[in-house]
Amino acid sequence: MHPAVRLVAIDMDGTLLPTFAQALTVRTARALKSAQEAGITVAIATGRRAAYTTPLLTGHGLRADTPLITSNGAVMRTLGGENLSRCSMESRVARGLCGLLRPFGAVVFTFDRPGRGELVLEDLEQAHGRIALWVEANRNAIEVVKPLEDALMDGDDPIQGMSAGSLSRMRAAEQAVRASEWAGDCACVRTEYPARDLSILDLLPRGVSKGAALKKLAAHLGVERNEVMAIGDNWNDVEMLEWAGQGVLMGNAAAELRAMAKARGWKLAPPNDEDGVAVVLEAAVAKRGAAGVGLS
Repeated sequence: MHPAVRLVAIDMDGTLLPTFAQALTVRTARALKSAQEAGITVAIATGRRAAYTTPLLTGHGLRADTPLITSNGAVMRTLGGENLSRCSMESRVARGLCGLLRPFGAVVFTFDRPGRGELVLEDLEQAHGRIALWVEANRNAIEVVKPLEDALMDGDDPIQGMSAGSLSRMRAAEQAVRASEWAGDCACVRTEYPARDLSILDLLPRGVSKGAALKKLAAHLGVERNEVMAIGDNWNDVEMLEWAGQGVLMGNAAAELRAMAKARGWKLAPPNDEDGVAVVLEAAVAKRGAAGVGLS
């Protein structure tokens, strides 16, 4: 029997948000706020950068100290803008990855700075062809630099890289990274959308992940591992689902991940298009009430 949840980390795309949506549903927004009012720390854990995350969470009455684990764990700050932690990838490593990954698909690097130049790539047309919705949503932050290596100067290090392409090409790209001279300096994790034959390979500083960030946040808050819940739907969520004492996989996750959930004892939530996160949070709040845990 698991104890009442004190900290929950929730992925965004494919989990918190309905498919193709850029807004929370009314029920999900209400569930997030109710969880906070019941004393649960609600953390958002996403591959998105902070500037692409915060606008979706504002206006729903969430606390300013709501933790945001962004860029797959590279940056952690609060909804109100307080910096909690930040990791970066050495530019020399990023330059090496450019040459390695250029043949596989569009390559983008993210910097932790506001405005144009927060995202740099060298072929806008190639990126638009594969991740058009992302390009349009982030156009004001994108700077085109060709060759991309020229944007990666020593002392001005990115926080994250990304390559995007078909499922097969990104799986091959991941294998290439793991077999390369950069494997010891870079972690990589895939996010896959089979219905669109789209995969994103995130390139991270070594040791950075949603799971590592969640572990750090729990320690900071004094929350025991068995009091932590993680909710996600994709491969970049696996490490935090494994670390959390209470892992929850979305019903819309790929069959391979659902089989993994069964083997590892993770619970299965309803799909993201059926307010699955809200269903899970409502149950967690009810459990705290039944256990006599007061509001905070």
